[in-house]
Amino acid sequence: MSAPGVGASPRWRRDLVVLLAALGLLLGWDASGLDLAVMRLIGRPDGFPLREAWVTSTLLHSGGRMLAWVVVLLMALDAWRPLVAGPSRRERRLWLAVTVAAVLLVPGIKRISRTSCPWDLAEFGGPAAHVSHWAWGVLDGGPGHCFPSGHAAGAFCFLSGHFLLRGSRPGLARLWLAGTLAIGALFGLAQTLRGAHYPSHTLWTAWLCAALCVAVAAFDERRRAR
Repeated sequence: MSAPGVGASPRWRRDLVVLLAALGLLLGWDASGLDLAVMRLIGRPDGFPLREAWVTSTLLHSGGRMLAWVVVLLMALDAWRPLVAGPSRRERRLWLAVTVAAVLLVPGIKRISRTSCPWDLAEFGGPAAHVSHWAWGVLDGGPGHCFPSGHAAGAFCFLSGHFLLRGSRPGLARLWLAGTLAIGALFGLAQTLRGAHYPSHTLWTAWLCAALCVAVAAFDERRRAR
């Protein structure tokens, strides 16, 4: 996702190739059935031992949510009074809006999802049967509203920062990308260990946030080219 050189294809096309490759790998994971296999390694008939552990529940879940809001506030401040050199004010405000859109996108999908969380499955002490999130409209007997991972969106929404910085600060953009992916993976791991989400829920959150960023970047690149 680096800046194109002389004679290179438009950057958004290369972004799209990466995005489609990631989609193929993600669909492969879904088809493998490994989601449930992973949860069976972690869970017990009476639930998930780390569901209320301090590290997973307080530090990485509650603390992670607070960290996300701090970063959003810093981005909002930066959009009006730049904290670092590089992007224009228009770019900062555009990608702040994308960040907020990503934060809203995933909970919006969760609201209509029929998929219940792993800790709701009967084999872990809950009322639900396992039903693939691809089985749209099929009730699993649980409360639903668990797909994709809203908590992971609190990290992956900041993929927008990479797209904001890569044109003027490519080195910082790469560091931002690496940090965002690492923190998102950590948030997702914590939720999986708690029984709150399957691994695929985190992966889909990452892909959805990236897809939103790629779509906006492509639109903006083509608009500026015209």
